[in-house]
Amino acid sequence: MKKSLFTALLIIAFAHPASAELSSEQQAAKIQGITLYNQYKAVSATPFLTVAAEAGDHEAQYYLAESLRGKNHYINPEARKWYEASAAQGDLYAMIQLGRIVKDLCTLSDNCPPNQKMPVEWLNQAEKIALPKAIQGDAEAMYIMYELTLDESWLEKSAIAGHALSQYWMGVIYKQGKGFFLPWKREEEVEKWFKASAEGGNPRSMMEYGAILFEKGDIEGYRHWNEQAALAGYASTVYGYGSDLAHEPDLYGFPFDIIKGYALIYLLGELDGGGGLREMAESKLQKIAEKMTSEQIVEAKEFAKEWKATQAPLSFFPDKLNL
Repeated sequence: MKKSLFTALLIIAFAHPASAELSSEQQAAKIQGITLYNQYKAVSATPFLTVAAEAGDHEAQYYLAESLRGKNHYINPEARKWYEASAAQGDLYAMIQLGRIVKDLCTLSDNCPPNQKMPVEWLNQAEKIALPKAIQGDAEAMYIMYELTLDESWLEKSAIAGHALSQYWMGVIYKQGKGFFLPWKREEEVEKWFKASAEGGNPRSMMEYGAILFEKGDIEGYRHWNEQAALAGYASTVYGYGSDLAHEPDLYGFPFDIIKGYALIYLLGELDGGGGLREMAESKLQKIAEKMTSEQIVEAKEFAKEWKATQAPLSFFPDKLNL
């Protein structure tokens, strides 16, 4: 038990380097900012993230830099400032993004400060920090080493150590045909990694594993993982799950629950930052509403309000290291 606790503390310390302690208001702003960022609402996320970033939170600084980069389609001085502030506190994701800069405003104008670090220096610094941790068995550090080197042996080691995102990517690369396996062995490997990742909480893997179970005739297993992905807030699955519950259409034998189905589709209306789901949801909502009374629609909207207050927020779950 002591060893497990110590390991957990090490993981927390790695994932969250020393950073400023936030007030309750600043923490709430950070959470709201990251939630909006994960819904592809970079512009809306910026003021919330700024509150926590200015208070010194390295993770908020990273996501603020990501939001600014996404909004401008390049790294402007403001985005670089926040990447560097985050990296200065030991955030490896910020170091990697600084190391991946191909072009930014100062490079294009040939007006970079003389003391500005070169991209390769940031990558070297990230590796210097991550490699010892990876050698000691830290799963996230192994994943970072994969991102730094693109050496898939690090990805596999990270997956074996239990990193859910690495497990997802192992499933993806084997599904795409990489590696040498007998046909049935490849299927076993793909299923193994998606199952492990799904059990580790990765919603994309939940859907991949659910699809594998469906192909094997385990419809109940598919329904289970579909529901779990929706409970995790995975926006694409919330759309499918809501449609299934409302039997629009009924493809997988979900019990008919038009109130819950309408409510889940209704929630997707807030996704106005991109991803294409809002438009699909509006069309689907009209079809479901045609089968409902006005009283049922009112009840469904109340259900949606309760779901939003008690379940995970909607998210597209973009990779933290976006290109």
